[in-house]
Amino acid sequence: MAPLPTPQPASPDEALLTALRTRAPGAFEQLVRAHGGRLLAVARRLLGNEEDARDAVQDAFLNAFRSIDRFEGGSLLSTWLHRIVVNVSLMKIRRRKRKPEESLDHLLPTFRDDGHFVDRFDGGSEPADQRLAREEEQAAVRAAIDDLPEHYRTVLLLRDIEGLGTSEVAEQLAITPNAVKLRLHRARQALRTLVAPRLGRP
Repeated sequence: MAPLPTPQPASPDEALLTALRTRAPGAFEQLVRAHGGRLLAVARRLLGNEEDARDAVQDAFLNAFRSIDRFEGGSLLSTWLHRIVVNVSLMKIRRRKRKPEESLDHLLPTFRDDGHFVDRFDGGSEPADQRLAREEEQAAVRAAIDDLPEHYRTVLLLRDIEGLGTSEVAEQLAITPNAVKLRLHRARQALRTLVAPRLGRP
């Protein structure tokens, strides 16, 4: 007779979910300790304000705690929490006083009369992943992202940093997928203009 399979121990996610669903003492604190730092970093990137970011994370955890029974486990708990804090942060952005969309024209590529591109930098062919690997350049990119107008910064962060798809970003921001693509393209071009001087390039 074959031996019975040994029961597999519950994963940390499963154990925490069980504790949260049964309202076990200390479960909520464990959730905050396990995921609070990463969620705060996400909110800071999107909101650019420490107080707003902390409020967003607090709201996200409360929302998660209230809806934990509806979490079906189709994704990692961390992924689910990430979506919640992104949604809460975007709601805060939408509630801010609406400002006219700022122009990026002064940061976009220009062309000569003959149609050739006027490159404003040297060394622009270095791959982005190699540039971002170095701390100095990471800091320059982060600072440059903060300088982008909010309409463009939000799209860039959601697509390139938070990893949301074009359709998801469009739905979150109530704009068309084509508008997302256009804003993302312009934001990336503007970012290149802003990063170059910080890296000592012409």
